[in-house]
Amino acid sequence: MVDISKVARRAEAELKKAGTPSRAEGEKRYLKSDLTFLGATLGDMRRLATSITKGQEPGRDELISLVEELWRKPVFERRMIAVLLLELNAHDLTPRDLGVIERLIRESKTWALVDGLAKNVVGEIALRHRIKRELDGWARDDDFWIRRSSLLAELLPLKGGASFRPFAARADRMLDEGEFFIRKAIGWVLREVAKERPREVYEWLAPRTDRASGVTMREAVKYLDAKQAARLMDAYKEG
Repeated sequence: MVDISKVARRAEAELKKAGTPSRAEGEKRYLKSDLTFLGATLGDMRRLATSITKGQEPGRDELISLVEELWRKPVFERRMIAVLLLELNAHDLTPRDLGVIERLIRESKTWALVDGLAKNVVGEIALRHRIKRELDGWARDDDFWIRRSSLLAELLPLKGGASFRPFAARADRMLDEGEFFIRKAIGWVLREVAKERPREVYEWLAPRTDRASGVTMREAVKYLDAKQAARLMDAYKEG
């Protein structure tokens, strides 16, 4: 049985040792976050997250308890370690864990934490379980980080050949939004799908160029062929 409090304290101590004040200041300024920063690198955090569970993969309950303990303090690196632990063990998570993950997303307030939770944790759950109803609910939420997560959670399933329709329906609902992080997420997913399924992206986007934002369009056309990309961008510019 892992001593949860001891593991969290040791992790914070190692993060402090690895961090620098200048990096902490720069990261806080870059992310515009109210969290405390210790100045550790993402590489430091990945190595620490891996070492925490090395040789003894935690059970689901133990994992969630450790994540909750790390998240308890408003320290960016502690919370990032929690996200990385969920990513490393996402294959053991099920729809019953979505309530905890949703709360973490709401409390994150930064893409640096939200995107890993949405893409790699909720995405892995979506790959293994049917959670369309839950994600459709997220797409209508007042919190734009939750709405963003409903889009990014489709990245792994779409790469695995899942239907484009659930994402398309959510994206269509949000296409007129002015929130940058929603516009970017729609473009991000379209860009990734276009690598293997360009026709679906082109046919979905073509009748919507008058509604899509510039950031969505620029991302979406990156992997379309030159003629298709030019046609879509010309239509966008013409309104």
